[in-house]
Amino acid sequence: MTVFAFYLFAISTIVGGLFTVISRNPVHSVLWLILAFLSSAGLFVLLGAEFVAMLLVIVYVGAVAVLFLFVVMMLDVDFAELKAEMSRYLPLALLIGIVILMQFTIAFGEWQTSEAAAGLVAQATPEGRHNTEALGLILYDDYFLLFQLAGLILFVAMIGAIVLTLRHRSDVKRQDVLAQMYRDPATAMELHDVKPGQGL
Repeated sequence: MTVFAFYLFAISTIVGGLFTVISRNPVHSVLWLILAFLSSAGLFVLLGAEFVAMLLVIVYVGAVAVLFLFVVMMLDVDFAELKAEMSRYLPLALLIGIVILMQFTIAFGEWQTSEAAAGLVAQATPEGRHNTEALGLILYDDYFLLFQLAGLILFVAMIGAIVLTLRHRSDVKRQDVLAQMYRDPATAMELHDVKPGQGL
Protein backbone atom coordinates (compact mmCIF):
# COMPACT_ATOMS: atom_id res chain seq x y z
CA MET A 1 0.00 0.00 0.00
CA THR A 2 2.91 2.35 0.78
CA VAL A 3 4.50 1.73 -2.63
CA PHE A 4 1.16 2.31 -4.36
CA ALA A 5 0.65 5.58 -2.45
CA PHE A 6 4.19 6.70 -3.32
CA TYR A 7 3.69 6.16 -7.05
CA LEU A 8 0.25 7.78 -6.89
CA PHE A 9 1.57 10.92 -5.17
CA ALA A 10 4.68 11.03 -7.39
CA ILE A 11 2.71 10.76 -10.64
CA SER A 12 0.16 13.35 -9.51
CA THR A 13 2.98 15.72 -8.50
CA ILE A 14 4.62 15.43 -11.92
CA VAL A 15 1.29 15.78 -13.75
CA GLY A 16 0.32 18.79 -11.62
CA GLY A 17 3.65 20.51 -12.28
CA LEU A 18 3.45 19.77 -16.01
CA PHE A 19 -0.07 21.10 -16.42
CA THR A 20 0.82 24.14 -14.30
CA VAL A 21 3.27 25.13 -17.03
CA ILE A 22 1.33 24.16 -20.15
CA SER A 23 -2.23 25.16 -19.17
CA ARG A 24 -3.69 27.95 -21.28
CA ASN A 25 -5.96 29.28 -18.54
CA PRO A 26 -4.04 30.82 -15.59
CA VAL A 27 -6.80 29.85 -13.14
CA HIS A 28 -6.38 26.21 -14.19
CA SER A 29 -2.62 26.59 -13.76
CA VAL A 30 -3.09 27.66 -10.15
CA LEU A 31 -5.43 24.73 -9.51
CA TRP A 32 -2.87 22.30 -10.97
CA LEU A 33 -0.25 23.96 -8.75
CA ILE A 34 -2.42 23.26 -5.70
CA LEU A 35 -2.61 19.61 -6.77
CA ALA A 36 1.20 19.48 -7.02
CA PHE A 37 1.51 20.98 -3.52
CA LEU A 38 -0.95 18.50 -2.01
CA SER A 39 0.78 15.57 -3.70
CA SER A 40 4.15 16.77 -2.42
CA ALA A 41 2.67 16.94 1.06
CA GLY A 42 1.56 13.31 0.67
CA LEU A 43 5.13 12.35 -0.23
CA PHE A 44 6.40 14.10 2.89
CA VAL A 45 3.88 12.14 4.98
CA LEU A 46 5.19 8.90 3.49
CA LEU A 47 8.72 9.96 4.43
CA GLY A 48 7.61 10.49 8.04
CA ALA A 49 7.91 14.30 7.93
CA GLU A 50 4.37 15.17 8.96
CA PHE A 51 5.32 18.62 10.21
CA VAL A 52 6.83 19.65 6.87
CA ALA A 53 3.77 18.22 5.07
CA MET A 54 1.39 20.29 7.20
CA LEU A 55 3.51 23.39 6.63
CA LEU A 56 3.32 22.77 2.89
CA VAL A 57 -0.47 22.50 3.02
CA ILE A 58 -1.04 25.43 5.38
CA VAL A 59 1.49 27.91 3.97
CA TYR A 60 1.61 27.12 0.26
CA VAL A 61 -1.86 25.76 -0.44
CA GLY A 62 -3.71 27.78 2.19
CA ALA A 63 -1.97 31.09 1.60
CA VAL A 64 0.29 31.36 -1.43
CA ALA A 65 -1.74 29.37 -3.97
CA VAL A 66 -5.02 30.96 -2.89
CA LEU A 67 -3.37 34.39 -3.16
CA PHE A 68 -2.22 33.52 -6.68
CA LEU A 69 -5.75 32.42 -7.53
CA PHE A 70 -7.35 35.64 -6.29
CA VAL A 71 -4.77 37.84 -8.02
CA VAL A 72 -5.16 36.02 -11.34
CA MET A 73 -8.97 36.20 -11.14
CA MET A 74 -9.03 39.88 -10.13
CA LEU A 75 -6.52 41.21 -12.67
CA ASP A 76 -7.85 42.04 -16.11
CA VAL A 77 -4.98 40.60 -18.13
CA ASP A 78 -5.01 40.52 -21.93
CA PHE A 79 -3.71 36.97 -22.37
CA ALA A 80 -3.63 37.20 -26.17
CA GLU A 81 -1.17 40.10 -26.01
CA LEU A 82 0.78 38.33 -23.28
CA LYS A 83 1.15 35.17 -25.36
CA ALA A 84 2.25 37.23 -28.35
CA GLU A 85 5.00 38.77 -26.25
CA MET A 86 6.02 35.38 -24.89
CA SER A 87 6.35 33.89 -28.38
CA ARG A 88 9.21 36.28 -29.10
CA TYR A 89 11.31 34.67 -26.37
CA LEU A 90 10.40 31.06 -27.22
CA PRO A 91 13.82 30.17 -28.78
CA LEU A 92 15.65 31.46 -25.72
CA ALA A 93 13.28 29.55 -23.44
CA LEU A 94 13.87 26.34 -25.40
CA LEU A 95 17.63 26.82 -25.13
CA ILE A 96 17.42 27.33 -21.36
CA GLY A 97 15.16 24.28 -21.05
CA ILE A 98 17.65 22.11 -22.97
CA VAL A 99 20.51 23.30 -20.76
CA ILE A 100 18.52 22.51 -17.58
CA LEU A 101 17.56 19.08 -18.97
CA MET A 102 21.23 18.34 -19.68
CA GLN A 103 22.17 19.37 -16.14
CA PHE A 104 19.51 17.06 -14.70
CA THR A 105 20.78 14.21 -16.89
CA ILE A 106 24.35 14.72 -15.72
CA ALA A 107 23.29 15.02 -12.06
CA PHE A 108 21.02 11.97 -11.94
CA GLY A 109 23.31 9.91 -14.17
CA GLU A 110 26.04 10.10 -11.54
CA TRP A 111 23.67 9.84 -8.57
CA GLN A 112 24.74 7.33 -5.95
CA THR A 113 23.23 6.77 -2.55
CA SER A 114 25.74 7.14 0.25
CA GLU A 115 26.23 4.17 2.53
CA ALA A 116 26.10 6.46 5.55
CA ALA A 117 22.72 7.99 4.57
CA ALA A 118 20.63 5.55 6.62
CA GLY A 119 22.86 6.07 9.65
CA LEU A 120 22.58 9.85 9.39
CA VAL A 121 18.79 9.65 9.19
CA ALA A 122 18.69 7.40 12.24
CA GLN A 123 21.03 9.77 14.07
CA ALA A 124 18.83 12.79 13.27
CA THR A 125 15.69 11.12 14.69
CA PRO A 126 16.80 8.87 17.55
CA GLU A 127 14.45 6.59 19.44
CA GLY A 128 11.81 8.37 21.50
CA ARG A 129 12.15 11.70 19.68
CA HIS A 130 9.62 12.91 17.12
CA ASN A 131 10.83 14.35 13.82
CA THR A 132 9.27 17.73 14.65
CA GLU A 133 11.33 17.88 17.84
CA ALA A 134 14.45 16.86 15.93
CA LEU A 135 13.80 19.57 13.32
CA GLY A 136 13.37 22.18 16.03
CA LEU A 137 16.62 21.16 17.72
CA ILE A 138 18.48 21.40 14.42
CA LEU A 139 17.06 24.83 13.54
CA TYR A 140 17.20 26.45 16.98
CA ASP A 141 20.31 24.74 18.33
CA ASP A 142 22.80 23.72 15.64
CA TYR A 143 21.93 26.38 13.04
CA PHE A 144 20.48 29.10 15.27
CA LEU A 145 22.64 31.94 13.91
CA LEU A 146 22.01 30.98 10.28
CA PHE A 147 18.27 30.75 10.97
CA GLN A 148 18.22 34.23 12.53
CA LEU A 149 20.35 35.59 9.68
CA ALA A 150 17.90 34.22 7.12
CA GLY A 151 15.05 35.92 8.98
CA LEU A 152 16.99 39.20 9.04
CA ILE A 153 17.60 39.00 5.28
CA LEU A 154 13.89 38.44 4.65
CA PHE A 155 13.06 41.36 6.95
CA VAL A 156 15.41 43.68 5.05
CA ALA A 157 13.92 42.47 1.74
CA MET A 158 10.40 43.26 3.03
CA ILE A 159 11.45 46.76 4.06
CA GLY A 160 13.11 47.29 0.68
CA ALA A 161 9.97 46.23 -1.16
CA ILE A 162 7.86 48.63 0.92
CA VAL A 163 10.27 51.52 0.34
CA LEU A 164 10.46 50.90 -3.41
CA THR A 165 6.69 50.75 -3.85
CA LEU A 166 5.79 53.61 -1.50
CA ARG A 167 4.53 56.66 -3.36
CA HIS A 168 3.68 60.00 -1.76
CA ARG A 169 0.79 61.49 -3.70
CA SER A 170 -0.18 65.11 -3.23
CA ASP A 171 -3.87 64.50 -3.98
CA VAL A 172 -4.27 61.98 -1.14
CA LYS A 173 -5.10 63.34 2.30
CA ARG A 174 -3.01 61.64 4.97
CA GLN A 175 -3.29 61.67 8.73
CA ASP A 176 -0.70 63.74 10.58
CA VAL A 177 -0.59 62.27 14.07
CA LEU A 178 1.91 64.77 15.51
CA ALA A 179 -0.13 67.74 14.27
CA GLN A 180 -3.19 66.30 16.00
CA MET A 181 -1.33 65.68 19.25
CA TYR A 182 0.34 69.11 19.49
CA ARG A 183 -2.61 71.27 18.48
CA ASP A 184 -3.82 73.95 20.86
CA PRO A 185 -7.30 73.22 22.21
CA ALA A 186 -7.98 76.96 22.50
CA THR A 187 -7.61 77.42 18.74
CA ALA A 188 -8.95 74.03 17.73
CA MET A 189 -12.38 74.45 19.34
CA GLU A 190 -14.89 77.26 19.26
CA LEU A 191 -17.75 77.46 21.76
CA HIS A 192 -21.13 78.96 20.84
CA ASP A 193 -23.74 80.04 23.33
CA VAL A 194 -26.95 78.92 21.70
CA LYS A 195 -30.07 80.45 23.18
CA PRO A 196 -33.17 78.26 23.63
CA GLY A 197 -35.39 78.23 20.55
CA GLN A 198 -32.69 79.48 18.19
CA GLY A 199 -30.61 77.59 15.72
CA LEU A 200 -26.98 78.03 14.87
